[in-house]
Amino acid sequence: MLTRIRNTLPALALALAVGAPAGAHAQTTEIKVSYQPALYWALPFFIATEKNWWAELGLKPVFSTFPAGVPQIAASASKSWDIGGTGSVPAVLGKVRFNLLTIGITNDESIGNALMVRADKADAYMKNPALLKGQTILLTANSTGDYAVQSCLAKYGLKKADVTLRNMGQAEIISAVSSNNAELAGLWAPNIYTLEEKTGARLMCSGKDGGAIVPGALIVRADYAKEQPQNVARFLAVYLRAWKWANANRKEAVAMMKRFYEQGGTSISEASMNKEFDTRPTFDLASQLRIMDRSRGASEVDGWMTRIGEFIKSTGAIPDAPAARDYITDEYMKMVNADPKLREFANRTN
Repeated sequence: MLTRIRNTLPALALALAVGAPAGAHAQTTEIKVSYQPALYWALPFFIATEKNWWAELGLKPVFSTFPAGVPQIAASASKSWDIGGTGSVPAVLGKVRFNLLTIGITNDESIGNALMVRADKADAYMKNPALLKGQTILLTANSTGDYAVQSCLAKYGLKKADVTLRNMGQAEIISAVSSNNAELAGLWAPNIYTLEEKTGARLMCSGKDGGAIVPGALIVRADYAKEQPQNVARFLAVYLRAWKWANANRKEAVAMMKRFYEQGGTSISEASMNKEFDTRPTFDLASQLRIMDRSRGASEVDGWMTRIGEFIKSTGAIPDAPAARDYITDEYMKMVNADPKLREFANRTN
């Protein structure tokens, strides 16, 4: 049985104890938020808590954290969380296995998921990718890292059967490469930067290099969304505001990222933290509505997630890729846009 890992994060709990600012709701409603710690797309949860923005919209988050997407989505079956963020591969699995909805995109992490090579082997593999054939690649199965690695294999004219893919957690992968027990690995940021800085490992091929669009997903349990649509819209407004603020206040946001990553057990250089901002586009309210728009047919998000669904089907993890319209919805983004207060809140840069 998959084990759920809970982490209330003392600093976050302390921030929640701070009194709400003037204009905040007199009462707050608990909302259970799930995510993976020390990841770029999860930074808005930390920012919003530090800034006490949840209370301004009448929400009180209770956080659950997970080491990867598969145990995270599995925990939704017990209703241990209501809403949150995850990778796009777990989001599709979440639809098939637990009827989770995708209600927005956290970021474009196509560059932040990659095939990495140990420093002493990098030149050989990068000069002759055919050497990958017959090798073992460590990765976290059914993850965006898995998707990126297999996209890279296809770029080099190789198939999954041409290599051995060994399923391991990200921390275990970093340890194996660091101790010279592995040469090739599929990692996502900031683990990519940890390995680069710790061992000199090099990025051989990112998801983007392999022609894959790798979005992160905002997800919600379908039953919760039906019962509490206003809370879903408020959650989105908080998340969007945090990104709007972070992009307008980079220096302070990077300082907060450092604290957030360290709480999750990750320490990377300021240069790598800035690389997160530089290489991983995020989406404000207008952009979310644009990429989810179906007025002229399938949306951009539909296309991205459909390709991911087909990838997961090819691995044998699901029998069929779900139809995008069955689980991707812009209903709650539209609720934010239709409410003057939420729309203004989501677009603030202060």
